[in-house]
Amino acid sequence: MRMRAGFDPDSSLWDLTAVCLRQLRLTHGWSLAAVGDVIDRDRSLVSYVESGDTRLRIEHAQKLDEAWNTDGLLSAMVRFAKSGHNAQWFKAHQQFEAKSNELRIWETSWIPGLFQTPEYARAVFECYGLEDIDKPLAARLKRQTLLDRLPRPLIWAYLYQDVIESPVGGPEVMCAQLARLLELAERPNITVRVMTRSAGATVGRDGAFKIMTRGTDEQAYTQASEGGRLTEDTEDVSSFRVKFARIGDHALPVDASLRLIRETMEKFQ
Repeated sequence: MRMRAGFDPDSSLWDLTAVCLRQLRLTHGWSLAAVGDVIDRDRSLVSYVESGDTRLRIEHAQKLDEAWNTDGLLSAMVRFAKSGHNAQWFKAHQQFEAKSNELRIWETSWIPGLFQTPEYARAVFECYGLEDIDKPLAARLKRQTLLDRLPRPLIWAYLYQDVIESPVGGPEVMCAQLARLLELAERPNITVRVMTRSAGATVGRDGAFKIMTRGTDEQAYTQASEGGRLTEDTEDVSSFRVKFARIGDHALPVDASLRLIRETMEKFQ
């Protein structure tokens, strides 16, 4: 079986769960299709889970625990894997993002990576104290190719006011970055809105997140200093969707948002 690039059960609980699933399936003499029948999915989904390309859902783990009489082993592994942050999840989130047809982004600190100019992105990486910036910079710019992919994904990006006002990289870099943001906002598939500080103590101030949709599958990603957290749990993603909607309730309308971005850009000139 082909395993996902970087598959490492020694350092990733999700990859260890995938190994455990495969071992249990083989021990019981089940085919991929048989497992799919129990969780009401096709065999390809089971194969993706075992190769590490997709994570096992808690509801599927519970059904398999019951079928194999494992005393809740798989369910416990999934809950444990979901509870922490994992540096590998950033890469996993990028892989799902690249194939998504809808993205909902809330940012409190930086211009979203998909919208960053090379100069702005370099300044961001310098803030993190990275010694080798060229490699992550190239990876970030490669991610941006999805903006021109056909069909183009629908993107809603909500930004806190500090994001457009912080002079990352200096006035010249920031001016060019805001110009790029305005350029992208003119595309019919991209919506950019700003939440101003005058909105007060509103939902969303506790951190950035992203909701990614690919067909009927959805995942939500939150970034943390020790690694990110990626979830496809239905209740978790639904909670992020509600949160995103509430942020939108407090953000400026599109026209007012773009006007504020343009006025801020002019101050950097």
